Amino acid sequence: QVQLVESGGGLVQPGGSLRLSCAASEISFRRYAMGWYRQAPGKQRELVAGIASGGTTNYAGFVKGRFSISRDNARNTVYLQMNSLKPEDTAVYYCNAKWSSYDFWGQGTQVTVSS
Repeated sequence: QVQLVESGGGLVQPGGSLRLSCAASEISFRRYAMGWYRQAPGKQRELVAGIASGGTTNYAGFVKGRFSISRDNARNTVYLQMNSLKPEDTAVYYCNAKWSSYDFWGQGTQVTVSS
């Protein structure tokens, strides 16, 4: 079973940047489509960004060029670079791995954007 561990969250001021990392245990990591989701208090979990095994990316509309997802298959790691952070970006950010009928989630990392 795939294990996903997120890191890199923290407290930043509006306009600041963070880079989240998600390390996967699965040696066949490159097979999986990877994604970052987030969930704020009182809201549903929502997709932030996704990246296919071949490197194709997609983003939620609210990102508007501020975030960038990437993957390093040699390191079994996916990243989310977040720039120009806003208070509404505050949420727990979760890493997801998906392949065929398999769907795995990390434990989440807290991102707080506050002035």
